[in-house]
Amino acid sequence: MLGLEGKTAIVTGAGRGIGRDIALTLGEYGVDVAVVDVDIAGAGETVSQLVGMGRAGLALECDVSDTGQAQRCIDEVLKWHDQIHILVNNAGITRDNLLLRMSEQEWRSVIDVNLTGTFNFTKAVSKHMIRKRYGRIVSISSVIGLMGNAGQGNYAASKAGIIGFTKAIAKELAARNITVNAIAPGFIETAMTASLPEKRREEMQGMIPLGMFGTGRDVSNIVVFLVSELGGYVTGQVIHCDGGMVMS
Repeated sequence: MLGLEGKTAIVTGAGRGIGRDIALTLGEYGVDVAVVDVDIAGAGETVSQLVGMGRAGLALECDVSDTGQAQRCIDEVLKWHDQIHILVNNAGITRDNLLLRMSEQEWRSVIDVNLTGTFNFTKAVSKHMIRKRYGRIVSISSVIGLMGNAGQGNYAASKAGIIGFTKAIAKELAARNITVNAIAPGFIETAMTASLPEKRREEMQGMIPLGMFGTGRDVSNIVVFLVSELGGYVTGQVIHCDGGMVMS
């Protein structure tokens, strides 16, 4: 029904957190996953878990903001498997600061990883997908790209950029049977949110109509829908995964 068995995916930033959840969930549905991360040890751990599930995995160390490294990753995956069916652009960083205190480096590093990294991998893999006349591309944005947040001007700009990029590229690639979508997660349970003071967690939960944080699995389930046969007629969309924080 899902049509994912035996397909090959690349997931960036999959050495931990949401990216790892996405990689492992795809593995559950029969996908072999190339795990891309700047932390090769984390990528290797994700691959070990995939292998333990009976799937194949490939760990690749990569700075997604580097065009040459992105192309090298695509080349390595094509040596490993003959087709790349799925790309999930998940790699992202934060360097929070108020505008008047934000350094040029804090601005550039977030834009380079979050937005330029998405551009680099999408461009590199699309050449292959166009030749094969098939592809599923999903990029992880954020509710911050939709609603903004004080102290995160760089992050908000990068995630809003992913939304605009997704819609433009969806129009470019649709004729080649390539869908391009984005997911905008809200507050998701991670190591960072787990370490927040209880009062701050309660304040954040108060912003969520469903009254609780989401999980990496909530995000990865949407990825599975978008890259499977169930989501084959969905492209150029931004799907909110936020418990109702942002409604539009």
